[in-house]
Amino acid sequence: MTDWAKGKRVLVTGGSQGIGRATALAFRDLGAEVTIAGTRANATDYNEPLDGLTYRQCDMRQDGDRAALIDAVGDLDVLVNNAGGGGANEYTTEGFAATIALNLTAQMDLCLRAHPGLKARAGCVVNVGSLASFLAIKEVPGYTASKSGLWGLTRALADGWARDGIRVNMVAPGFIRTRMTDAHRGEAGHETRLLKAVPMRRWGEPAEVAGPIVFLASPAAGYMTGASLVIDGGLVLR
Repeated sequence: MTDWAKGKRVLVTGGSQGIGRATALAFRDLGAEVTIAGTRANATDYNEPLDGLTYRQCDMRQDGDRAALIDAVGDLDVLVNNAGGGGANEYTTEGFAATIALNLTAQMDLCLRAHPGLKARAGCVVNVGSLASFLAIKEVPGYTASKSGLWGLTRALADGWARDGIRVNMVAPGFIRTRMTDAHRGEAGHETRLLKAVPMRRWGEPAEVAGPIVFLASPAAGYMTGASLVIDGGLVLR
């Protein structure tokens, strides 16, 4: 079953670095036709190579950009909703709403726009949630609410779209070594305190999230929908 992805059309949002890049490269190496979306003008504006991937600029906060992205990629076999992040001042109405728009509303919009093509190709969606989908992070209520909402959206779409032959699942990464977590690794004492909560006592690597994403998109997960795979080194056990 190693050739199942050959020729499949895959879109990975936020695919220029971190978990998104690792996922895009994993699909590429399996023979898929992979498009990634990022905020910069060109693929060459990123530090890491993106060879063998089709790059599209897309500001996920902009309706027009999302519409243009789906128009450009056409019918999809796999949609990986990876783009997202935290915001500033999420204890204000404006800051809270901005994070919800980036992490939840944009994902729903892409799913809706991609639905006809996914239905035509019996495709699937893999949403990238977070441990914040299940645990509260008091510093970022918008991020927590949006990632919790993404888990709810995953289940609702899985139920609603099963009759269309579309599977919808989610991964929930914990502490992964990416640019987003750089600040937590900058001070040794802080990093030590964080990792004490992780039974495996280390950071996860982007490729360790990419693997489960590819699995959820593969025929090996053909009877899975509305599921979440937690990838956290055991953190939720505590």
